[in-house]
Amino acid sequence: MIGILIYPDFQLLDAAGPISVFEIAGRFAGKPAPIRMFAADPGPVRSSSGIETLAYGLRSARALTTLIVAGGEGVTAAAGCDTTLAFVRRLAGRGVRIASVCSGAYVLAEAGLLEGRRATTHWCRTQDFIARYPGVKLEPDKIFTCDGGVWTSAGITAGIDLALALVAEDHGDAVAQNTARQLVLYQRRSGRQTQFSPLLELKAPHGRFDALLSWAREHLDEALTVEDLAERVGMSSRHFARTFIAETGMTPSKAIEKLRIEVARSWIESSSEMIERVAQITGFGDPERMRRAFIRSFGQAPQALRRAARAAKAPQQPSLPASLPSR
Repeated sequence: MIGILIYPDFQLLDAAGPISVFEIAGRFAGKPAPIRMFAADPGPVRSSSGIETLAYGLRSARALTTLIVAGGEGVTAAAGCDTTLAFVRRLAGRGVRIASVCSGAYVLAEAGLLEGRRATTHWCRTQDFIARYPGVKLEPDKIFTCDGGVWTSAGITAGIDLALALVAEDHGDAVAQNTARQLVLYQRRSGRQTQFSPLLELKAPHGRFDALLSWAREHLDEALTVEDLAERVGMSSRHFARTFIAETGMTPSKAIEKLRIEVARSWIESSSEMIERVAQITGFGDPERMRRAFIRSFGQAPQALRRAARAAKAPQQPSLPASLPSR
């Protein structure tokens, strides 16, 4: 059984996203697992949107194999609830797989499950989280992490990525990929990806180049010279370059390189495509050129990132402390 731990003012999508993943994956795997909502106070639980959902009491969670703690505006109260913390510690001590979405990491940290471990949470909570839990190895740019069998993830959509990773662990990559396709996801993201997409960083509110950047991301195997881009938006090369820098803060060529790096990293970490092929389909052409770009951006070559991604996907045995601190 898969459990979602909620509380008053939880974020609805933090729960609904993973639930949809597990529901669809169960159909593909032919092994649908029961999914239940749980709360310290059973009955109707109001989300931050005002929508209520029914939750079971904690005593009925004996058959759980996975628990996911949702995030939301009410997380401070949840992380201060002794009943909730005791419940999480008890399940962890039994070997139940524990995970959190977004600010749900506060509950895991308060329960002592993240001490000395790598973790992540929503980027806007970074400073507060570090100040509260200095013993946690926070990785604020990651979309999800797994350390010692305890999983954490960033904001709402990252909870879907985390759930897909759990599905892959339970049922294999094929089921996870089919589930992602059914959800009409652009791609299945690995946990090592950043919370910030270069495409989002480059776009400005109501910016004139939004459509151009989206188009460029889908045509990275083309040359995409300044002249090509300028022609597409009906501007002279000089005027286009000057206007693009003013709006995005970088040159067109640097922007295209950032997009190529983003897509290439996704291919490197989540597929078995040859490095040379990835360089071709992302427009680098020369694998050495791509390698130099990766080292500038990540301090590592593509092969090193692939090895790290594969190591992170390898099954891990839970490694919980003998006694969890009470807070």
